[in-house]
Amino acid sequence: MFRGHTVAVIIPALDEEDTIAGVIRQVDRDLVDWVVVGDNGSRDGTAKVAIQAGALVVREDRRGYGSACLKAITAVPEVEILVFLDADGGDDPTEIPLLLEALFSGDTDVVIGSRVGEKAEPGSLTFLQKFGNQLTCTLVRWLWGVRYTDLGPFRTLRRSTFDQLGMQDPDYGWTIEMQVKAAQTGLSVLEVPVTYRNRLAGQSKVSGTILGSWRAGKRILGYVFEAKAKELFSRKKMG
Repeated sequence: MFRGHTVAVIIPALDEEDTIAGVIRQVDRDLVDWVVVGDNGSRDGTAKVAIQAGALVVREDRRGYGSACLKAITAVPEVEILVFLDADGGDDPTEIPLLLEALFSGDTDVVIGSRVGEKAEPGSLTFLQKFGNQLTCTLVRWLWGVRYTDLGPFRTLRRSTFDQLGMQDPDYGWTIEMQVKAAQTGLSVLEVPVTYRNRLAGQSKVSGTILGSWRAGKRILGYVFEAKAKELFSRKKMG
């Protein structure tokens, strides 16, 4: 519990048996009430290892980053604060308090851990990730006038804010959906520099292959243009 508020850490995971336990064990359980792993149909021992490390595991066979997150959240309906991070060890769970403190500073609605600063390990972000981040953030600034530096997975927000956003994307559009909807609704988003490390083991489902990078990039950029088109159509219809 953090400042009297219940906290759940949400970790989407697919075939991460070699990394998931280390991530879970780095979470400060004095601050976090639940660690929930959204097992996205893993074929290895991800679920078993996560349970042994002290997490609650919820299985979602429909493949997709957003699907795993959405399913995991259903396991903690009464939680007040949600924290999202990845299962590969790239995010540093010991920095969860940094994000929680930022959430309670001023009128902040959403906190995003930005990986583009000096705290990122060399090689932890590929060229394609950096390029995609910059391109997407530039488009968001042009289209909605909100400045972001990263689409990093490590983030936190209140459950009430999450419900307000009405998150739906089942795939890799999840992170940009949250940021675009925050921009559209005028929420206050604060970016905090965070550590970003090379994954502890295995291969990334996104940056580890050209195909994975292409699919993720296509979905992320597609979401941006779809969101703007829907916004313009809605305005025209109302006018």
